[in-house]
Amino acid sequence: MAEQSTATITPDHKLVVRNIGLMLSGDIGNPILEADTLIAIGGRIAAVGRAKDLDTDKADTVIDANGTVLLPGMIDSHVHPVAGDWTPRQNQLGWIDSTMHGGVTTMISAGEVHTPGRPRDVVGVKAMAIYAQRCFDAFRPGGVKIHAGAPVIEPGMVEQDFKDLADAGVRLLGEVGLGGVKDGATAKQMVAWARKYGIQSTIHTGGPSIPGSGLIGADVVLEADTDVVGHINGGHTALPDAEIRCICEGCKRGLELVHNGNERAALYTLRVAREMGELNRVILGTDGPAGSGVQPLGIARMVSLLSSLGEVPAEIAFCFATGNTARMRNLDCGLIEVGRSADFVFMDKAQHSAGKSFLDSIQLGDLPGIGMVVIDGLVRSGRSRNTPPAEKVPSVQGH
Repeated sequence: MAEQSTATITPDHKLVVRNIGLMLSGDIGNPILEADTLIAIGGRIAAVGRAKDLDTDKADTVIDANGTVLLPGMIDSHVHPVAGDWTPRQNQLGWIDSTMHGGVTTMISAGEVHTPGRPRDVVGVKAMAIYAQRCFDAFRPGGVKIHAGAPVIEPGMVEQDFKDLADAGVRLLGEVGLGGVKDGATAKQMVAWARKYGIQSTIHTGGPSIPGSGLIGADVVLEADTDVVGHINGGHTALPDAEIRCICEGCKRGLELVHNGNERAALYTLRVAREMGELNRVILGTDGPAGSGVQPLGIARMVSLLSSLGEVPAEIAFCFATGNTARMRNLDCGLIEVGRSADFVFMDKAQHSAGKSFLDSIQLGDLPGIGMVVIDGLVRSGRSRNTPPAEKVPSVQGH
């Protein structure tokens, strides 16, 4: 049932999704929608509501959700791609397509740092970023949208370099601290230049993860003032609780929790964010591929972890992986909202889960069963090859 990564949709293609059992919006302010039908035209959401109130005639494709749960495609805010769907970090092929089977439809690069022979000179840094941006803009394994081309800042870069990058289409910085710039003052200046030209930034937080990286503590994180505090729960080694709290209280930036981090520190960060009434700042990533390997179900596992052990309602925890990230990263996906990209995932309670309902199963710590993934209004996969089997799955018909 999977579509090719090069598949495109016509501007007038009409997709109707009916018989939705539960619709999760991705919006932390209104996580559950009173709706059972969704219409997408040309790969964008055109209407959401009750079937009796919507024009469902003349559809090119109809998906019968069969009472399953529909939610926005999940977003991995922290990945390290290199070359297509291969990672030299674990010498593994197909990791992006496999992650799509875990419900992820968008990935954000935190730097192509595992590229063998990664250049450290300014010309090389810029060239590699533009190359990666172009490649992943044109190649989408499994249909996944990969926002790549994230240069790691190095000493000697000047304002013009950031303007050049922006003019070439680069919109991200890799993790500050993975290159030669590790002090707060230099990082602050370069982050400000990047922001001036519309380039979003993130910073390595915690102990070193790969040779060449180092400890980045709360003082540097706060001075650098990046848009996202990358893996605040460590990648892998976390800062002391007092420094994590200092970061949470000392800035209003994104608080990124990753699968390849310290789980206790993730739960502590979540607790602090909740105390502050700022769960909207929490976003999720895997920080893979890494020494821990590739985690196709990493985002789903983080949702279940934070819901079950962090005592967060499941519908809110899913917002960490969807709408929170979309808004922080200025993406046109991640929310079930008219005008957004028609990227969504169909889930249901895993077979034999002890949960009384889908949401209850997540709050008990179980993984969801994924029955279908749609990206840009096109079916990209049927029943996931990676999740436990869902109790119910959607069916599709069309021409």
